[in-house]
Amino acid sequence: MRFDTKVAVLLRDDLLPWQELNVTAFLLSGVATSEPDLVGEPYRDADGREYLPLLRQPVLVYSGDSGMLAAALDRAASRGLRAAVYTRDMFSTGHDEANRAAVAAVSTAELDLVGLALRGPRNAVDKIVKGARLHA
Repeated sequence: MRFDTKVAVLLRDDLLPWQELNVTAFLLSGVATSEPDLVGEPYRDADGREYLPLLRQPVLVYSGDSGMLAAALDRAASRGLRAAVYTRDMFSTGHDEANRAAVAAVSTAELDLVGLALRGPRNAVDKIVKGARLHA
């Protein structure tokens, strides 16, 4: 199935493996909650046990350097797309309020981005992540 939209996560290429997983999980929570139609119906196995619903479409994970992340954030804003962001400062916080305070304390240009995620029209997202490589 081909979707008109694309979900992409862009991670900084110098993160430790645990950081990559942590940042990806947090960022996808932002995408999943951004629109009600992004999440499908609950899953059920043959025994009738119910499981949580998942995103309706695939997620592509990319990596790039700090300049790539900053450029992608600017390109998203110029196309009117909001992004979920994760900054290096958020690794030292312990809850949502502290995370939001860490982002609020820094100007856009000074954000030390380690990851961002977004969903939008396929062609727009392709242009936003242009130059990034698929995460290996």
